[in-house]
Amino acid sequence: GCAMTHILAIDQGTTSSRAILFDGNMAVTATAQEEFPQHFPRSGWVEHDPGDLWSTTAGTCRAVIEKAGLRPDDITAIGITNQRETTLVWDAKTGQPAHNAIVWQDRRTADFCRELRERGDDKIITERTGLLADPYFSGTKLKWILDNVEGARDRARAGELLFGTVDSFLIWKLTGGARHVTDATNAARTMLYDIHKGRWSTTICKMFDIPVEMLPEVKDCAADFGTTRPDLFGREIPILGVAGDQQAATIGQACFQPGMMKSTYGTGCFALLNTGETAVTSTNRLLTTIAYQLDGKPTYALEGSIFVAGAVVQWLRDGLKMIREASETQGLAEQADPHQNVVLVPAFVGLGAPYWNAECRGAIYGLTRNSGPAELARAALESVGYQTRDLLEAMQADWTAQGQSGEIATLRVDGGMSASDWAMQFLSDVIGASVDRPDVLETTALGAAWLAGQRAGIYPDMEGFAREWALDRRFKPQMDEATRDEKYGAWKRAVNATLQF
Repeated sequence: GCAMTHILAIDQGTTSSRAILFDGNMAVTATAQEEFPQHFPRSGWVEHDPGDLWSTTAGTCRAVIEKAGLRPDDITAIGITNQRETTLVWDAKTGQPAHNAIVWQDRRTADFCRELRERGDDKIITERTGLLADPYFSGTKLKWILDNVEGARDRARAGELLFGTVDSFLIWKLTGGARHVTDATNAARTMLYDIHKGRWSTTICKMFDIPVEMLPEVKDCAADFGTTRPDLFGREIPILGVAGDQQAATIGQACFQPGMMKSTYGTGCFALLNTGETAVTSTNRLLTTIAYQLDGKPTYALEGSIFVAGAVVQWLRDGLKMIREASETQGLAEQADPHQNVVLVPAFVGLGAPYWNAECRGAIYGLTRNSGPAELARAALESVGYQTRDLLEAMQADWTAQGQSGEIATLRVDGGMSASDWAMQFLSDVIGASVDRPDVLETTALGAAWLAGQRAGIYPDMEGFAREWALDRRFKPQMDEATRDEKYGAWKRAVNATLQF
């Protein structure tokens, strides 16, 4: 193809870094991936070495360019998407980390979050940021670093230390320290950003004793984030798009209209519902967040997360050793006895939205002498459908309470588990609505690439991109209403029993 028509998408995830090249038609040309180690210094603590995040990112970028046989001149721009909430602090001159990155899954700040709730300060946090006072978000992790690293707070006040989520850290490294920036979607996950006023909240920064000097400048998702050091890829390449991974998937799924929802099935499951210009406040413990921000205007979303989706299949494989490959689950589920109703509540690490109970643990109900691997496999896949319906109903309730028509128009799915026809058909059956699976399952990387490519002028605008979104398959409900209600009723009883255990 003609020169300058590729977009390089960086997808920096929790267990690996990936680089994906998209051509001028938004098709994947090549991918490179590298895993890196997870560190667990104590139970419930999860860290990454910032050096690993950087070296695997730079390494996969170089590898993918080489793999595709491209010259530096063939790459128009870079788009970045990243694991959200993971917290880094580094030296503003040298880039030397003050501490390991504290990963989103890390629970070390649970006691402080409990204090916030007891003091009633969680109300202010939810009001300003749309988030819950939970260890999941960056704010309390940053406070922990400032409290526990010798001299860190004073150095931060003096402008010697910078805070950033993964996107900011990568941009700082890519630009050789020239730019300290982030985008609105990543800022919205820090618990320090006022999503209504569109700026850092001085109130919350004071509450956590966080020097505002450390924080990056917040930009639109499609903006000028700086250019790469020429020595990295052989020329300066502009970074023109940034969004946190779940938001990037929402963009990649072209969920641009209010009422469109995407659900990503990875280890866990993340669902986002576009609510347009309205930041809907949840009464069902969902999060209010920014779906994307373009031309200075935020578009809001409700977000719900399920802790365990694909992980339930990994448990069948690694915990119970019932299967060798995750893909065997579907075949097993198809053989299950239709007269048994085994229900599996996969609360291995507690339950996410709309329950937010971190203490309860998993349970299986309805076992008989004839229950075996097939029934457990079916129950595992069904649990993902039930949990999605829980999220859907909570979103519907919140949205309707805000005086919206509240019809969730479209559910688009992606992520590893969306490849299972059986699981997606059951999902459609249990929610009683159609489920759309796209041709391109690389939606997260595509979202980041589209942001950068559209900004660079080589990809279509929002309307054009939405038109080009291509359906692989639409799953339509086939289950009768009585069966659906009976099955979902059994799930609700099982969850209530589990919460009380």
